[in-house]
Amino acid sequence: MLASAVLLAALVSPGAAADPPPADVVIYGATSGGIAAAVQVRRMDKSVLLIEPSSHLGGLTTGGLGATDIGNKAAIGGLSREFYTAVGEHYAHPEHWVYQRPEQYRSGKNKVRLDPENPEPFWTFEPHVATNVYEKWLKEVGVEPLTESPLDRSEGGVTMRDGRITAIKLKDGRTVRGDVFIDATYEGDLMAAAGVSYHVGREASSVYGESYNGVRPEMPYQGRVRSHYFIKPVDPYVVPGDPSSGVLPQVRSEPLPPVGSGDDGVQAYCFRLCATDVPSNRIPWPKPEGYDESLYELLFRNFEAGDLRIPWLHKMMPNRKSDSNNKYAISTDWIGQNHDYPEATDEERAEIIAAHENYQKGLMWSLANHPRVPAEIREYYSQWGLPKDEFEATGGWPPQLYVREARRMIGERVMTQADCQGRTAAEDPVGLAAYNMDSHNVWRYIDETGHVQNEGDVQRGGFPPYPISYRSIVPRREEATNLLVPVAVSASHIAYGSIRMEPVFMVLGQSAATAAVMAAEQDVPVQEVDYAALRERLLADGQILEWTGGGGRAERVAAKSLKGVVADDEAATFTGEWEHSVHVGPYVDRGYRAAEWDGRGERPTATFTLTAPHAGSYGLRISCVPHPNRATAAPVTVRRGDGGTATYALNQRQPRAGEAGPGYVASYVVGAPGERFTVTIGAAEEGYAIADAVQLYPLGETDAATDAAED
Repeated sequence: MLASAVLLAALVSPGAAADPPPADVVIYGATSGGIAAAVQVRRMDKSVLLIEPSSHLGGLTTGGLGATDIGNKAAIGGLSREFYTAVGEHYAHPEHWVYQRPEQYRSGKNKVRLDPENPEPFWTFEPHVATNVYEKWLKEVGVEPLTESPLDRSEGGVTMRDGRITAIKLKDGRTVRGDVFIDATYEGDLMAAAGVSYHVGREASSVYGESYNGVRPEMPYQGRVRSHYFIKPVDPYVVPGDPSSGVLPQVRSEPLPPVGSGDDGVQAYCFRLCATDVPSNRIPWPKPEGYDESLYELLFRNFEAGDLRIPWLHKMMPNRKSDSNNKYAISTDWIGQNHDYPEATDEERAEIIAAHENYQKGLMWSLANHPRVPAEIREYYSQWGLPKDEFEATGGWPPQLYVREARRMIGERVMTQADCQGRTAAEDPVGLAAYNMDSHNVWRYIDETGHVQNEGDVQRGGFPPYPISYRSIVPRREEATNLLVPVAVSASHIAYGSIRMEPVFMVLGQSAATAAVMAAEQDVPVQEVDYAALRERLLADGQILEWTGGGGRAERVAAKSLKGVVADDEAATFTGEWEHSVHVGPYVDRGYRAAEWDGRGERPTATFTLTAPHAGSYGLRISCVPHPNRATAAPVTVRRGDGGTATYALNQRQPRAGEAGPGYVASYVVGAPGERFTVTIGAAEEGYAIADAVQLYPLGETDAATDAAED
């Protein structure tokens, strides 16, 4: 059964059952945020009705996204943290490690702790584990979701009276009534049907004064790395060199609008594949019915042009499974093919989902089998396949499309880039966001050289967790007074890219439910819920509303304040996948990079180049604050201009004691000015390797700022 058929079956389900009884709170969308909201309502002793348009519960959290995206885990509290702790409890039992021993699992995100009585949050997991946690939660609080129950989104599907939603109609004819409603869908369907204002696409940078919004060609990650762009010239025409032959599929023929202008483009979607390399549990990549080789012509040409990077982001989960995401020029994101999705009918969406499924199945089959794919890449992908013990109803394929962004409400307050970067701060927080501003590509276009290029990828961090306003999850008062929207929140495109993470959706779902119960109890509009009382209850329930854990500007050390020559990570050259972070400070300038490696494929590296300004004795320092999740033996290679090479194994978990100061690697005597030093830091097989900055300083001229950056 196709995963897309899960939704289609819901759209044609026959026969109307009796109307369900009215509820204090009605939640539409059993995503991670919707489930957290339902549990919170019941824990506050109110009735709830949880409605899901498909048969799938849990959204992306149960749909393959097992490598939790969150910039700083300490920013996550409440039910969201309770969820990840429940995952940790599961993996604390040795019997749950079927395809590997616990000590064989390596992940920089967490360590296995075999102590089920004292579990800790575990941030990487198999899909069925997440499903089991949610199902247990719902059973414990007595919530039985209405699945395969899509909203009637035609005119009249939502009944409004004096600004209040009084009833919603489902496609099977049932009518649902409640005091307060929560739209927890990725698409914002209930919000839109209720007539609440929203935006689709990218605002122009001028709308909210944002430097990263709007059309953004060539936005390399933190200045240098071109992870999601073409790095080789690839011809975009059906007949190479002949524009009259037309463009290949997925390539925009029109010129891009001016930089920073708004458009209706939507960042690309994909399926977060759960894959395995265990032969007994592996289903070979299926070749989709009607396989269309032309959809992969750009892939083949890109390989033939010399881009031999493995095109997926591959994070290992327990039991030899992985969470696989988009990476590099051509990968699992089907760029430009989802723009109609947000406003499409249910039937049209089912077609778009099926097309994405067929594309991605064909992509994986091609990578493992097509003769125009290099042999070493075919061999690599042939070792992987879909797991037999996940998503059994759909042959191992995840049933949830990764809808990264669709509609975004325009509420009482719009979260913007200024919130992310701390230039403004919400005074009524209901949770924290902690990820960098993350937009995937929106278009493929023909650049000024006549070659294909991607557009829309923006990855900008360098800021600590920041507050999300209560007013960003409620509509304008004149539009709806008993609706909360914790998923399709009121945010600009670029700010939504930071907020839109599954742990945050659970945080906001819980906060929305708390406010909904208060509004129902007091019979007031959601806009008039007493924030002081709301805040008190959220804190009592373990929510984190303010960031006090560091990572702010006070913990940044300016490179220009350090002695000697400093090369920051933004001036380094990277291979492989490195994540920008501000988790642990102090750090130099805007943050640092972190990488983990499972010992397979190419080791990720970070290369810094420094030039000695004059002759003399120098010390070499690598900036890294020790932390328990760091690498115990990050390989470091120092190459000198005179041909000398030295290698070191750097333990980044422990400070390097000694009179030369923390982070000290070695001393060098430079005979003449202008000698170049090239320092390469590699990822290790245990823990995160950190690449922040490298300092070449005259011995005897150390500075306190450097010591602070590395204690």
